[in-house]
Amino acid sequence: MATSTWQLDAAHTDIAFRVRHLLVATATGKFTAFTSQATTEEDDFSTVQVEFNVETASIETGVNDRNNHLKSDDFFASAAYPNMVFKSTGMKHIEDDKYQLTGDLTIRDITKPVTLDVEFGGIAKDPWGNIKAGFEVTGKIKRKEFGLSWDALTEAGGAVVSDEVKIHANLEYAKVVA
Repeated sequence: MATSTWQLDAAHTDIAFRVRHLLVATATGKFTAFTSQATTEEDDFSTVQVEFNVETASIETGVNDRNNHLKSDDFFASAAYPNMVFKSTGMKHIEDDKYQLTGDLTIRDITKPVTLDVEFGGIAKDPWGNIKAGFEVTGKIKRKEFGLSWDALTEAGGAVVSDEVKIHANLEYAKVVA
């Protein structure tokens, strides 16, 4: 079988997250600088091998002070750990267009296995003849497991920032033509 290579189309991709704040609201953010390449057997994404690299300093929450705090040593320590990396270890078909992607996520040089839910949007040719594939990826991680352990408590004893972080990404890849 021939191998296909796919390059992330950053202009049509977004990487977002949500985390509970003060147990009463949700804070959201995104990353604006990332790269990824994937390989498949033919165009079969159940065989995908993917690596995803996110620049931690590209975090954007809409609040400059919060962005700076997240880049600091309390969280991502972006100066010392400029990237977080995901490397897939497998893709399992669940049903219809639903898959589970497993892999190793590294943040602050701490690597842990994660499982992400994937909805495959399909493959299409754009008006310029490029072959594109689309995915919606969701999942959850525990930030403290990756060394993002800053914490503070409210007067009532609740966490200012929850440990659970919800991930939501819309990804579009373009097939590389040799």
